[in-house]
Amino acid sequence: MNILILGSGGREHTFAWKIAQSSICDQLFVAPGNSGTDKIATNVNLSVTDFEAIKALVLDKQIDMVVVGPEDPLVQGIHDFFLNDDAIKHVSVIGPQKEAAELEGSKEFAKEFLYRHNIPTAAYESFTKETVADGYKFLETLNAPYVLKADGLAAGKGVVILNDLDEAKAELKSMLVDAKFGQASTKVVIEEFLDGIELSCFVLTDGENYKILPTAKDYKRIGEGDTGLNTGGMGAISPVPFATEAFLNKIEERIVKPTIEGFKKDRLPYVGFVFIGLIKVGDDPKVIEYNVRMGDPETEVVFPRLKNDLVEVLQAMANGTLDKINIEIDERAATTIMLVSGGYPEGYEKGKVISGVETIEDSIAFHAGAIIKDGNIMTSGGRVMAITSYGETYQEAIKKSYQNIEKLHFDKMNYRKDIGFDL
Repeated sequence: MNILILGSGGREHTFAWKIAQSSICDQLFVAPGNSGTDKIATNVNLSVTDFEAIKALVLDKQIDMVVVGPEDPLVQGIHDFFLNDDAIKHVSVIGPQKEAAELEGSKEFAKEFLYRHNIPTAAYESFTKETVADGYKFLETLNAPYVLKADGLAAGKGVVILNDLDEAKAELKSMLVDAKFGQASTKVVIEEFLDGIELSCFVLTDGENYKILPTAKDYKRIGEGDTGLNTGGMGAISPVPFATEAFLNKIEERIVKPTIEGFKKDRLPYVGFVFIGLIKVGDDPKVIEYNVRMGDPETEVVFPRLKNDLVEVLQAMANGTLDKINIEIDERAATTIMLVSGGYPEGYEKGKVISGVETIEDSIAFHAGAIIKDGNIMTSGGRVMAITSYGETYQEAIKKSYQNIEKLHFDKMNYRKDIGFDL
């Protein structure tokens, strides 16, 4: 079968790497792709939200399945676009329909879903420009730190955590009145702060059945010791050492099952990946957020541990036969370290030549913000490359990734040297 992956990051390179191993996949296309996908698939220079251009490509290349990497096309309704067009409605789309994608598209929608289905999460209230004074009062009822979340999509940067009440009020005004995050912050969710350690749970669903993939833990902050600005993710580890069997059972019973049941009760059409951002408070899991796709860089440690033919799994999701699939997991640990452009997540330069990629041994380089130009691999984004390794322990895997990073170079290359420090 012919398959199209939408996206251009490390997550999409990992999808392509795994799908290219499948005997069922005849031709693989990635739009727009990057320097990593270029070696194992055909890159097509299309925007992930240009649905008409995607349709033309699907018809031209006789695509049988579209795997949606990022959230934007899902929130904008790409799955519905396919279902509503007779020429392409036979094509399998992996990713929820627009109504269900609101779980990531709107923080308020997600919190209402969690409350409605009695899924453990932080207490919250939502505010708009008109009710900013009420927001100040609500902040006064909370203890520091204060958590403010832009309601809409803000490229992973719409969450602010502050320790000072006056700063939190000023930030609320900046988000609501001054439109700090544009459309994304026309509404802001204020939550109670949950003190604990975070992890991510990944679930596959065909809308009726579900399977749970390995847990992962990512590191969002730019600085060592989890300091500095939030990023899209600086590294990840799988499995999560503190996620015991008893704790994983709590996640399944209290969170995964009620989530899938909630989709059915609310008639939210969902075929795809459910990313559940969790926090372990004491011995109990609580939901921080839902994403309606795989995480990045967690995909770079979760998929390398999946032994199954990924295309068979995706077909079962599309056909509603996920209950017939037995998920097989590699017992080894996997870790990934993200190389980023100097200055990221703020201003940074692009177009830096990346050298040493061909010298990597015993690790996998998943390309992210990197493209091929004039025969060279060049930086094209903030997060440039993820170096993934296996090990009997996560410490061994991390050591391999760092050893290979020493062989790589681009001007102003930056990375965290403490991934796994808190475990």
